This record gives sequence, C-alpha cells and structure tokens, in this order.
Amino acid sequence: MKLLKTSEGVVLEVYVKPNSKKFRMEFEGDKLVVSCREAPVKGRVNGELIKELSKLFNRKMELVSGLRSRHKKILISNVEVDEINQKLDSISAADAKF
Repeated sequence: MKLLKTSEGVVLEVYVKPNSKKFRMEFEGDKLVVSCREAPVKGRVNGELIKELSKLFNRKMELVSGLRSRHKKILISNVEVDEINQKLDSISAADAKF
C-alpha cells in the first residue's frame, strides 16, 4: 500500500469495487480494496468513498486522481502517515467490514 506525505496531508491509494452488497475495506496483498454499494454512475461511487473514509479517519478528504478509474488517490488533509497507518492496521487486523 502506498502512502505519500505532502504538505497538505497524506495521499492514500485505493482500488474500488462498485456495486457491492455493502461498504467494506480489506487488504488484498499490499493493496487497500474498498467495496462500495453505489454504481459507477455520475460520481456516486466517489461520493460514497469520500463520505465513508471521512467518517473512518475523521478528516477532510479530496479525490485527487482516478475520477473515472477504479484506481484512486485520495488526499487526507492535516494528518500524519503514522495516524493513517494505525487506522489501516486496525482494518487489516480485524478485516474490517462496514
């Protein structure tokens, strides 16, 4: 999984699977895979992704790359890499399903 520290926060790379039964985050190898309930129509998946990740990290999120792709980069504002790693470790350990 790739995390990139910037002056504005941390960029998180995710792979999105739309049209899932429920919102879910899990690791497949070293990739963070996010299953979203919404269909990939008119930005619905992007909206759900940003909304749910904002709840999880309790931070402002911004999609910076991958508007129409399953591979996305999301900027998490005002956060350190260590804090992101702690949250992601808890997902990995629990195989979090939302």
